[in-house]
Amino acid sequence: MTTPTPVAVQRVSSRDNPLLVKLRKLVQQPAAYRKLGEYWLEGEHLCAAAVARGVQAEVALITEDAWADARWQALAGHARRIAIVPAALFAAVSAVESPVGLGFVIAHTRPPALLPAVDTVVLDRLQDAGNVGTILRSAAAFGVRQVLALKGTAALWSPKVLRAGMGAHFALHLVEQLSADDLAGLGLPLVATSSHADQTICDARLPSPCAWLLGHEGQGVAPDLLQRCALTVGIPQPGGEESLNVGVAASVCLYEAMRQRRQAGATAGAAGP
Repeated sequence: MTTPTPVAVQRVSSRDNPLLVKLRKLVQQPAAYRKLGEYWLEGEHLCAAAVARGVQAEVALITEDAWADARWQALAGHARRIAIVPAALFAAVSAVESPVGLGFVIAHTRPPALLPAVDTVVLDRLQDAGNVGTILRSAAAFGVRQVLALKGTAALWSPKVLRAGMGAHFALHLVEQLSADDLAGLGLPLVATSSHADQTICDARLPSPCAWLLGHEGQGVAPDLLQRCALTVGIPQPGGEESLNVGVAASVCLYEAMRQRRQAGATAGAAGP
């Protein structure tokens, strides 16, 4: 991949610079990107993941020390504009305890609509950014194409969720602030976990494609959504724990769904035409 020539390189020395003022809002207000139309992506791994997926950064913010490193300079060069700042100014806008000195400002464009008839995860009022990011990573890893967030769910493009997602955002079709009624557009059976289910996920024949419903950390999936489910399954816990963390439960469910898809594909292939 060749490094594009940046439109402009500037040095910023004032904390009142409009770019830094905007970045502080993006970091301090998790959903500010919805109003400002941009989000903040921080760290080498996430910036490289965005570049690898063809995501165009509007601005690269980089410290003077990082700018002196050819590798970091090349990564920053994928942005349309580069702003070089002292380490103290970068730290003042950073979302992490030990900033590494590079971040991207990227335009936020909401997908116009949800995708019908593709494997999907639906987040129902999940609050913890770490859980949301973990689920996005599992979804991307196990072949899910789309993640939908109902109103009340943690902001998907907030700095904390982006860090927890570790680049998974760029492999998924993400739509947020949906209502329960919007799910009708999926045209898919809804599946959820329940401790009161008649069968376990190991014994159930999971529909494919389907939409997995994952609910609030304390309250679970809303009762009205559970009533819409074509299937509820339990996760065996022979160790005796009452419940699993929602991020862990999601990984178990998505792995089992992938395993069944692969098994069905292998069986169909062995049967021949």
